[in-house]
Formats: sequence, structure tokens, C-alpha cells
Amino acid sequence: MKLFTSVHDVPSIKQFVKDALELKANPYAHQSLGKNKTLGLVFMNPSLRTRLSTQKAALNLGMNVMVMNLDKEGWALETQDGVVMNGSTVEHIREAAAVMGQYCDILGLRSFPKLNNREEDYSEDFFNKFVKYCAVPVVSLESATRHPLQSFADIITIHETWTKQPDGRKPKVVLAWAPHVKALPQAVPNSFAEWMCKAQAEGMIDFTIAQPEGYELAEEFTPGADIQYNIEEALAGADYVYVKNWSSYKEYGKVLTYPDGWMMNNEKLKFTNDAKVMHCLPVRRDLELSSEILDGPNSLVIQEAGNRLWAAQAVIKSMLEEL
Repeated sequence: MKLFTSVHDVPSIKQFVKDALELKANPYAHQSLGKNKTLGLVFMNPSLRTRLSTQKAALNLGMNVMVMNLDKEGWALETQDGVVMNGSTVEHIREAAAVMGQYCDILGLRSFPKLNNREEDYSEDFFNKFVKYCAVPVVSLESATRHPLQSFADIITIHETWTKQPDGRKPKVVLAWAPHVKALPQAVPNSFAEWMCKAQAEGMIDFTIAQPEGYELAEEFTPGADIQYNIEEALAGADYVYVKNWSSYKEYGKVLTYPDGWMMNNEKLKFTNDAKVMHCLPVRRDLELSSEILDGPNSLVIQEAGNRLWAAQAVIKSMLEEL
């Protein structure tokens, strides 16, 4: 593996989950792989779980790690070609990314969308240029359209907590839209939907998306998903509920009006099959997700966050094996 930006970089989810759980059982078995190798983590935006889990994963594999908050510690970057740099930008991404590739064997990059221009964000121009010019393997730490390490950890969590049923029934997984005070990107729900749709195609789960009218994700991320607009009907028989807010894709970046009753709480859990509840974190308590769920027995958010480590370690290990 030389690039990890989406589920399309993964030949088999089942095998990749198996690899991650083997690392979870024996974290330090492959330290020789990373000896004298360096991972560079480049952040254009804030991070807690992504930074710490990916850094720890690299250390488990024997690597050196360098972290740079480029938005605060680096020069202002120019990304467009053919411009005279007589404004506020100081360094071109061509040189910046290429230099980082000289210092690191693998690079990780996090960059959020601006939510102003859908075509610009969904082109992944910044991310793709970074990959092109750094000339080393790249791990997406979240981009404008996807967060693959989070989604990988999510499917690991579902796999390890699901009890095989006597009748062979697969778990029903519901991605449920939730309220928020501001416009958030579609990266996490895009990625989650994309991974769940592939997992459904591999016969691992059944997948439903529940959202108010106007919050439909781009169709490229939801092939095969059951799309619902009534939260109670969508939750019927659910085994896992993944709670997440996102802004509108069609009316790009906007927060549209929506009916009451979209926050997950214990009352809504009654519609489910005593579902486990997931969220990528950070979460706004009692706005996106009720405290009674977060502090109760149905919450998987901490276990899910813990699995970010093994997701990252499986990806980095796969890249090291190719170096």
C-alpha cells in the first residue's frame, strides 16, 4: 500500500480488519519494520484522536515520528500554479511537500474543506497536489471528502462487538444524522457510508442512512444503502447506530431547517434492537447525542476511539512492508 485515502485502497475489508485485530493482540510484533524509518504527520487543522493514535501506531512499529501543525508553524502555502507570489503566500506546495518527502519515509496529512465551493472541495486539489509532490506514501488523516482511518476503526469496532447469530443474520447498521450548531463537512459520513456500502457488498452488514430531506450525501458514497427520512422507521431493528452531523451537499455547506426529534436518546433506542451507539468524537453532548447514551451501556465511543490506534497501525504496517 502506497496510498491510503479511501476504502478503494483496501482490497478486502475482512482481511484488513483481521490484520488490525492481530496487531491489537500483539502490538509490538513488527517493530523491526519501522526501524530507522520516519513518519511525518502534517496537520492543517486541529486533531486529538487522529494525531495521538497515528503517532502511537508508528511508535509501536518502531518508527520515529515528526509532527507539524503546518497551519500554525509553517509558511503560508500557495497551491495554484502559474501565479506570481506577490501576496500573502510565502511557499509553494510544490517545494513544501517535496521537502517533507525528503525527510520522511511516510507522510500523513489532515486538511479540512472550506465549505464554500463544492467543486473546489470535492476535487481534493490540495490533498492530491501534496501526494504528487511529496513522492512518498501518504496516509489520509482526513481530507475534504473522507476520513478513512476513522471509518476503518468503525468497522473494526462493529466486527469485534458483533455476536454471530444462530440464524446467520447480519448486523443492521444505521448512519443517523444529528443536529449541530454549525455547518460541518461531509467527510466522516461520506467515508463511513462508503466503507459500510463496501462491507455490505462483502456480506458483512446491512446498511441504512437516515437523514432529513436535503441532507442527502453524494450518490458516489452511498451505492446500495437504504436511504430513509424517518428516524424512527430507520432505527427499527438496528444493531448499531452511528450518530453524526453533516451540512447539506446539494445546498453546499448550508444548515437547512429540519423537524424536531433527530437527537439520539434512550427513548429512540427503544425502536432499535438494543443498539450499540457510535460517534467519531468530539461530540456535543445533549445536542448531537444525549448524555444518557454517552454515559450508558450502549455507548461504544471510547472503544471506537481506542480502535483508531489499530486502524492506523494496520495501514502504516502495510506501507512499511512496501518500502
